This record gives sequence, structure tokens and C-alpha cells, in this order.
Amino acid sequence: MSTQEQVDDAVNILSPNLKYILACTSTYPSNIDELNLKHISTLKDKYPQFSIGFSNHYSGLDASLGAVALGSECIEFHITDDRASYGTDQAASIENSDVLVEGINIMGRMLGDGVKKVYDSEIPIMNKLRKV
Repeated sequence: MSTQEQVDDAVNILSPNLKYILACTSTYPSNIDELNLKHISTLKDKYPQFSIGFSNHYSGLDASLGAVALGSECIEFHITDDRASYGTDQAASIENSDVLVEGINIMGRMLGDGVKKVYDSEIPIMNKLRKV
């Protein structure tokens, strides 16, 4: 619910005690077309001295996994035991956080370290397919 200028002002005011900046769309649940996950990359470029994360108000797990793939160092989400319960954020809450945490951990492993290498599992295939 803030412009970039408002975010800049908040960062300037809070920076002595600020550790994390979270990208967020504050609707419950957030519309898929309004998540703007690439803002995570923008924040990482603009504020390299801070940890950048994502505050999820989308009703599924996809947004948080995408945020991890974009380098989020923190994921905030709402948890409920019944999404049909009364309350403004129930529809945007996650019922089974274990599934999300497992997905985040798997995504972290899938991302790797960015260094291209030939894995031991590829060697037999490489040897087979490179025969002339």
C-alpha cells in the first residue's frame, strides 16, 4: 500500500534498526495479476544492505515458492485451521504450513549454487550419447 517514495522514506527512517524489507500486496487474498513478484528483485538491487523477503497474501503456495526462486530471504504468511472462518485474512491464509515449508526447502535445493557442473549422475548418459 506504499509508493516507492514512501518505501524509501520508511527505509530512511527505520534503517538504523531495519533488517528486512518485504515485498507485499496488501489485499486478502491478493489477485494473481497484482503480486508483482519481480519487485523482490527490484528491492534486492535497490537495498543490497538489507535482507529482502516476501509477505504473502495470495491464497496458494505458488507465490511464496516464486518468491524463493527470486531470492527472497524471508517469507511471511498467515496460517489458519479453516479458511472459511470469519475474518479479513482467512481466505488468504494457508491451512497446511508444512506443505509450504517443504516446498520452500525443495525450491532452495533446486536453485543450486549457480555454478555449471557435470553431475556424477550425468556421466553415464554423457558417455553413451557422445559415442561416435
